[in-house]
Amino acid sequence: MRILVVEDDADLNRQIKDSLEDAGYVVDSAADGEEGHFLGDTEPYDCVVLDIGLPLMDGISVLQRWRDDGRAMPVLILTARDRWNDKVAGIDAGADDYVTKPFHIEEVLARVRALIRRASGHATSELVCGPLVLDTKTSKAMVDGKMLKLTSHEFRLLSYLIHHKSAVVSRTELTEHLYDQDFDRDSNTVEVFVGRLRRKLGCDLIETVRGLGYRLRDPDDEQAGTPAAG
Repeated sequence: MRILVVEDDADLNRQIKDSLEDAGYVVDSAADGEEGHFLGDTEPYDCVVLDIGLPLMDGISVLQRWRDDGRAMPVLILTARDRWNDKVAGIDAGADDYVTKPFHIEEVLARVRALIRRASGHATSELVCGPLVLDTKTSKAMVDGKMLKLTSHEFRLLSYLIHHKSAVVSRTELTEHLYDQDFDRDSNTVEVFVGRLRRKLGCDLIETVRGLGYRLRDPDDEQAGTPAAG
C-alpha cells in the first residue's frame, strides 16, 4: 500500500513517514501544498495524510482541488487542537477522517489502516481469503493458522491483492503501489514476487489472468457460486 504524507514540519513529516514505513507501507512525502497537490494529482495513492496549515497552498485547497478533479483516495487531515473550524472545513472539502495535534503516532497508523480497509470494502483488521488470513494491524499473514515468513515487498504485494480480492490487478498497478516515486520501477519484478508468494502460500490462490494481470481467488466465493469480480 502506498501513502502520501504532506506536512511542512520536517520532524513531524519524518516521524510519520518512518512510522508508516516501519508498518510496511511505501511512503512519499511533501513539505508544501503545491508539491503535495502535484503528487496526489499524478501518482496513485491508497491514502493521504494531509496537514491543513501548509505553505504555498493550504491543505483545504489541496483537498478541494483533488476532489474537484475526481481524486477519490482516502484523506486523513491533521488539525490543530483549537481549530475546530478546520475540522469542519476539511470534512466538507472531502476529508475522510481527521487527527488533532498533538497526537500519538499509533492513532495515525490506526486511522490509516481503517481508511484503507473501508476504501476496499473491509470492516475489520483481519482480511480473509480462503485459508489465508492477513492482519493489517500486526502486518502478519497466515495460511491454515501457520505464520508466513514474508519479505516487506512480498507482504505489500499480498496485502494489495487481498485488499482487492477477486479483482484483476495489472502488473502496472501493482508496481505503482509497491514502490515510491523515486524507485526505478520494473513491472517484471512483480513476476518474481508473485512466484515467491505462490511457493510460500502453498495453495493455488493467486491466479494469472493472461494479458491482464493477477487475481487473488477466494475459494469460499467460488464454492458459494459467487462470480469473481473482474
